[in-house]
Amino acid sequence: MKVLIIGGVAGGATAAARLRRNDEHAQIILFERGGFISFANCGLPYYVGGVIREKSGLVVQTPEGFSRRFRIDVRPMEQVVSINRREKTVSVRKNGSVYRESYDKLILSPGAEPIRPALPGFDGKRVFSVRGIPDALAIREFCERNSPESAVIIGGGYIGIEMVENLRRLGIRVTVVERKDHIIPAVDPDTAAEVQNYLRSKGVELRLNTGVGAIEETGDRLVFHLTDGPDIAADFAVLSVGVFPESRLAAEAGLQTGVRGTIAVDESMRTSDPDIYAVGDAVQVTNAVSGEPVSIPLASPANRQGRIAADRICGEAVRYDGAQGSSILKAFDLVLAATGLSETALKAVGTPYLKSYTYSPSNALYYPGGAPMSIKLLFSPDGGRLLGAQAVGSSGVDKRIDVIASVLRMHGTVEDLTRLELCYAPPFSSAKDPVNMAGYVAENILKHKVFPFYAEDVDSIDPRESVLVDTRTEAEFEDGTIPGAVNFPLDSLREEMEKLPKDREIDVFCQIGLRGYLASRILLQNGFSRVRNLSGGYRLWKQLQENR
Repeated sequence: MKVLIIGGVAGGATAAARLRRNDEHAQIILFERGGFISFANCGLPYYVGGVIREKSGLVVQTPEGFSRRFRIDVRPMEQVVSINRREKTVSVRKNGSVYRESYDKLILSPGAEPIRPALPGFDGKRVFSVRGIPDALAIREFCERNSPESAVIIGGGYIGIEMVENLRRLGIRVTVVERKDHIIPAVDPDTAAEVQNYLRSKGVELRLNTGVGAIEETGDRLVFHLTDGPDIAADFAVLSVGVFPESRLAAEAGLQTGVRGTIAVDESMRTSDPDIYAVGDAVQVTNAVSGEPVSIPLASPANRQGRIAADRICGEAVRYDGAQGSSILKAFDLVLAATGLSETALKAVGTPYLKSYTYSPSNALYYPGGAPMSIKLLFSPDGGRLLGAQAVGSSGVDKRIDVIASVLRMHGTVEDLTRLELCYAPPFSSAKDPVNMAGYVAENILKHKVFPFYAEDVDSIDPRESVLVDTRTEAEFEDGTIPGAVNFPLDSLREEMEKLPKDREIDVFCQIGLRGYLASRILLQNGFSRVRNLSGGYRLWKQLQENR
């Protein structure tokens, strides 16, 4: 059997290695148009910032080492320019000439290309993208040679925010320009708000709800003409406005394409041609939560897809059952992680959902070094099936989202989160882990033990029909509260609650939601029929106010 693989990195290199482990005698040829067949593209921002000091630290496998270990014919600097499906050949450009290579099976792993808008100035020499090692080398070399003082990151996605941190490490002032109303578009605005506040505290300027319409060179500086708001100037720019699938080869060969021009594949990673497979950032996959066709260009799914394509070629009955988009981001000392669908995505596909917010310490309160962690859960109102989760904190965020992602993958519910027996010792967690706590709070909503309202509902509260009650201490209340609120501290509520009207709705809140929950339980069992608790509390409401 002769298998050709177009493209390396996560999908193609994984498929090649798996093929060899499955079949010692197959003829395997891997084409890579660049010089690096397997590199840590997720590490590129950290090379720019000097966290990864040597270029060699980014290289997972060299062509020579990969070939020697797996007996694979690796052909770097050779680009496949066309596929002839009828003849089962590909045309390959090498050193200016073109030759043909036949195949029995073909795997496409072309990846995705950073979007570079066709706008004035976006093709300038001081406007960089971050896709491969040459891009990271170019940015680092520019910074070393020119000692720039300022930069603009166009786009506030994962790569953009990672570049923010690493450019700040070099002492460069950074401005982020993002078209949407919040950074990290993969998560919801309420989750992003915490990261935004933190970045501002680190001296990062955020220009939201605006884009760059044109870039103008003026001597050694770039002027960025924004679509909304005053122009800004900087020494260079980094593009982080997303990627598009490199599916040209597949489309020109007549293979079926899907959303956003991705290559359509079935659960075996096979394209519309039974002898051609496709993996990685260029393919369409099924969202494991919604069942909708989507593009999820992440390294972990690409690795699994490469493995499955290789197994199917070798006759194993395995299948790819979709991706849920688990992701994580480090921004200085803050960590954001998410899995499943966001609230925004759920609304877009019309899926009913409920949500809850919890704030828990990363380890036991009495043990030093703990840090607060916020968790947002999204779940089905019918049975509590997990639909998505987002978390922000500085310690243990990865562990908690990984646990929730595992339960979500198994079609688990919020009740399952309450039943998990997780590792506990004071340096690592509390006896009731933040994951358990998130499950308890969501379960209380499902069982109607608490009736939540949310920060976005506050402005619509009618004081003629509702009483807004702050259940925090008098000192907390005087330090700042929601306009229109009256103070009934939790510890004196039983003695004071007769002062509240029973013919109106009582909307209670505290700092994070716990005291409000306790207050609502007291009131509901003492003749107050309509009581709601502010999920996320004053903390989340104030956070969103600061980001308006």
